[in-house]
Amino acid sequence: MIQQKSYFRVIQDDTLSAKENMATDEALLSSYTINDMPIFRLYSWEKSFTIGLSQQIENYSFSSFYKGNFAKRITGGGVLFHGHDLSYSLVIPVDLLNNLSIKESYEKICLFILKFYKNLGLDAKYVKDNENIQLSKSEFCQVGFEAYDILVNGKKIGGNAQRRTKKAIFQHGSIPIFKNHEKDLGEKTGVTLEDFGIKLDYAQVKLLLIEAFEESFSVEIDYSKLTQKEKEKKNLLLKEKYDYSNKA
Repeated sequence: MIQQKSYFRVIQDDTLSAKENMATDEALLSSYTINDMPIFRLYSWEKSFTIGLSQQIENYSFSSFYKGNFAKRITGGGVLFHGHDLSYSLVIPVDLLNNLSIKESYEKICLFILKFYKNLGLDAKYVKDNENIQLSKSEFCQVGFEAYDILVNGKKIGGNAQRRTKKAIFQHGSIPIFKNHEKDLGEKTGVTLEDFGIKLDYAQVKLLLIEAFEESFSVEIDYSKLTQKEKEKKNLLLKEKYDYSNKA
């Protein structure tokens, strides 16, 4: 289990394009080896959107509005709009979570996000713990409800998704900070901290998320940047996978 004396690399990235952010996440996962330190990455976005692994970009007419600033995630789920949110990603060795099931690992990992919202004075809980909300699917992340989605004051906020390899559990998610003023998108962007009267900038949210992570899991933090190997893998992915203009 994530426990005392576990050390985590913390990577704090600047605001990047959707392609750079998703290539970085994939590079961290694909470069990870069994004896590596677990990774906790925090990052923000240019105005952009991402889609789930099984979705097709040509299905969305608004893609031209974002001038090519979009990417496909390595996890499932639906469309998620960015530019007003801070995201995290985690790469955790399977044995650190004692082979928990996917549902059990969601519940364990997301404790730090619940802690983050509760530290802000908000009522945060999983959808499964609210009797008034029925589970539902949607092609937009912020519209549907799954058991371990997070509610704040009764409204869904952010989103989380997971992927597993033989070596590691990868999870990433989003914390919406600022109001999204794209009128045409409506409820598809979800609620934000600003909607609840909380005004924080990216740097403040990063610090508060790291504090909540430390409080939830009693881990030691080792601040870090991408290694040369991870940078090379990211650049290769940007060229060979995330350059959608070269694909038929």
